[in-house]
Amino acid sequence: MRSSESDLLAFQWKTNGITADFIVPGSATQALRVSFDRQCIVRLLDEMPLSTEDDDTPNEGLVPENFAYRVEGARFARIQSDAWKESFKPVSHYLFVTGFGCMDVVSGGKPLFSLVDRPG
Repeated sequence: MRSSESDLLAFQWKTNGITADFIVPGSATQALRVSFDRQCIVRLLDEMPLSTEDDDTPNEGLVPENFAYRVEGARFARIQSDAWKESFKPVSHYLFVTGFGCMDVVSGGKPLFSLVDRPG
């Protein structure tokens, strides 16, 4: 997927998790759904703002046009509640990058990917 040509279409909190739909470049009929079926902490950034915080997040392993990452050592995950992380352990940090923004997710669940019909 050419992530620079994608964007977030929809985001929904579920009783136990989330779903997020992303543009599939070149398709007017399908969206890529990313879902988690466990509790999540989520950060949505619209566009790619200049950072106003001192972010010491490692950037090793970043690949041009890659959409999804499992991230280790990032500040976003480190600063979340230790009690929450202990309650839902083991948790991982996932990052989904588009040309117009990104979504960080900390969860004890793993992302599930599926193609769905795009709302018309």
